[in-house]
Amino acid sequence: MSGLSLDATQLDRYSRHIIMDEVGPEGQKALLDSAVLVVGAGGLGAPAIEYLAAAGVGTLGVADDDAVERNNLQRQVIHGDDDIGRPKVESAAEFVAELNPDVSVETHDQRVEPENAEGLVADYDFVVDASDNFRTRYLVNDVCTLTGTPFSHGAIYKFEGQVTTFTTDGPCYRCLFPEAPPEGMVADCATTGVLGVLPGTVGCIQATETVKYLVGIGEVLDGRMLFYDAMDMSFEEVEFRRNPDCPVCGENPIDSIDAVEYAEESCAVRAD
Repeated sequence: MSGLSLDATQLDRYSRHIIMDEVGPEGQKALLDSAVLVVGAGGLGAPAIEYLAAAGVGTLGVADDDAVERNNLQRQVIHGDDDIGRPKVESAAEFVAELNPDVSVETHDQRVEPENAEGLVADYDFVVDASDNFRTRYLVNDVCTLTGTPFSHGAIYKFEGQVTTFTTDGPCYRCLFPEAPPEGMVADCATTGVLGVLPGTVGCIQATETVKYLVGIGEVLDGRMLFYDAMDMSFEEVEFRRNPDCPVCGENPIDSIDAVEYAEESCAVRAD
């Protein structure tokens, strides 16, 4: 254990990981040496950030350009009443600092855009897509797929959630959904509402997938979409495969995200 550079405090803090054969001191050291970018510090990002920090992921990047609002507090558990009006990345960083001093937080108080996405992703081993809009989801997918960066996708709607994980070995988000649905077809939670505990379940599954991947244990949801329905407390799994005609991960992929028109209503890849 001494060769793994875990001090006495860390051996105590992570003891329930270390005593597991599947994790052990090597797995914990892998977590401490890892860097994860969480895109979005809201409903999904909050539980993901909380549990990744508690698990000892050494570097957490948090990208979000929003400020905390009172109506966030029903589900975004890393923010409190005193944080209203503060940038979410600042509130998130303060929460993590109080939870686990082993974790370094890199704040990115900005929206993920085509101009900055590749630079943001480049410094991280894994990305958690906790965004709440199709434009960002497609952008994260395209950048991560083209750069070979694994990532977890999560989405929620009222009482329902979905989670999957994308690695370099399987399909990408566009294999499932080639383009975004028409504008207005899928309402957001500000319009339809969302059960406050729902993103906690989905975000925790995303954190679980992240930890498993970084430690190298179990099987992640690569090529499998997990659907969760909180109303009848059921899970359903749907398998999907890489589309050979996918413009991002197929047989003839695009060279860069410059070939994509990131409009909210389509996020379509431009024809040559």
